[in-house]
Amino acid sequence: MPVPAIEDDARRTRMGRLKMLFVLLVCAAPVIASYFTYYVIRPEGRSNYGTLILPQRPLPALTLTDLQGHTVAAASLKDQWLLVVVAGGACDATCERQLYLQRQLREALGRDRDRLDKVWLVTDAAPVRPEVQQAIPFTQVLRADAAQLASWLEPEPGHVLGDHLYVVDPMGYWMMRFPAEADPARIKRDLERLMRASQHWDRPGR
Repeated sequence: MPVPAIEDDARRTRMGRLKMLFVLLVCAAPVIASYFTYYVIRPEGRSNYGTLILPQRPLPALTLTDLQGHTVAAASLKDQWLLVVVAGGACDATCERQLYLQRQLREALGRDRDRLDKVWLVTDAAPVRPEVQQAIPFTQVLRADAAQLASWLEPEPGHVLGDHLYVVDPMGYWMMRFPAEADPARIKRDLERLMRASQHWDRPGR
């Protein structure tokens, strides 16, 4: 004869699992929908300027510090779109151009600009010149281990990491790389499409 208590426990366990699965699907739905919209439902003839990274690469446990030497958790970079520059602290002409482009692109997004964080990952221990810091207000400048970074981000063949701008989504996945010496207008169009396709799954104003 079946024991009622055991049957009740089994039924509650099944119901609990179904509820948990439902909650997970609800949470994941905006992400799935936005990627489906961006990658699948696209007008004929439309192409991305940036290179889509497939599969997207998740944010690793990078060792990050701010310019004062304080540890910064890599997970703190999640929840918002990131436009990433990679360069040494000396910041040569290419680096200055990338930082300027990064700033201008964010401002060009208008009301969506608060959904995009500017991040500069410094790959060495060289001091960052004060005049460079002053020119990039509201940019998060973090020192990152170059070897760790190279296991996540990757340049085009024949280029180095500092030649590109990188886009990281709010879940921490590197998902797009823009060409070296890129066309700002075409980058802007890609960023605008991303903002439209992801209206409900980032945290603006961080």
